[in-house]
Amino acid sequence: MSEEKKQEDNIQNDNQTEAVVDVQKDEQKTEKENNSEDKKEENTESSSNSSDGKKTETEDKKPETEKKDFKKNFRKRSPAGRRKPFKREPPEFEQKIVSLRRVTRVMAGGRRFSFSCGIVLGDKKGSVGFGMGKASDTAAAIEKAIRQAKKTMVTLSLSPEDNSISYEVSAKYKASEVVIRPVKGKGLAAGGAVRIVLDLAGVDETGAKILTRSKNNINNVKATLKALLPFSKPKVHKKSLTSSKKNFSPRNGKSFKRNFEQKEVKKEIKD
Repeated sequence: MSEEKKQEDNIQNDNQTEAVVDVQKDEQKTEKENNSEDKKEENTESSSNSSDGKKTETEDKKPETEKKDFKKNFRKRSPAGRRKPFKREPPEFEQKIVSLRRVTRVMAGGRRFSFSCGIVLGDKKGSVGFGMGKASDTAAAIEKAIRQAKKTMVTLSLSPEDNSISYEVSAKYKASEVVIRPVKGKGLAAGGAVRIVLDLAGVDETGAKILTRSKNNINNVKATLKALLPFSKPKVHKKSLTSSKKNFSPRNGKSFKRNFEQKEVKKEIKD
């Protein structure tokens, strides 16, 4: 009997503890619900206040910032229409580098390097020139060569029908020898440095050949220019346009007068 009573007492105690736990859980739930309701009320009040404040701010700002119609920022066009595209002016002469090499000088302090450049200039209308330049930089050497080529420019008198030479020509410069002859219906039949010179000179319907084995472009260019010299127009210098008489300085003028007076005196004496 005693064991049965003990079991009953244990069951009653368990039921009591479960009841107490349930009551505590119910109390916690009610507290949470109350807290959540209070928070919702506070949030609604704060949102209402903020909305009222925003409304007042927007009402105040409306007259200051009014929305404007969107317009694209188009460029103002010139009255004639679109502006003209930029065009570079074509250069006066076309140029081609025939030789570009590095030259070394052995000095007491060491080696010194410089660059030599050979350039052919031409306008493809009958004028051709060749120049050599030497400098410590390639750009400076090219400038010097262009300057010299402009000084030694030659204008050729070509046939107006096909821009060719009128008869066969040959020339030799050092180890290179060149032959140039008129050829109809074949265009420009030449190669190497000779072709560069004839092309920039505007020569057409001609054939050329290098008779020697020389591969020195500078000598080949100079040989072709030497061969084309018979067709070059004579240069008219400014000195030839002026009178051939000397521009007498004051001293020369006095001596001229003195000599003239002496001659007159001699004539009178003879008479």
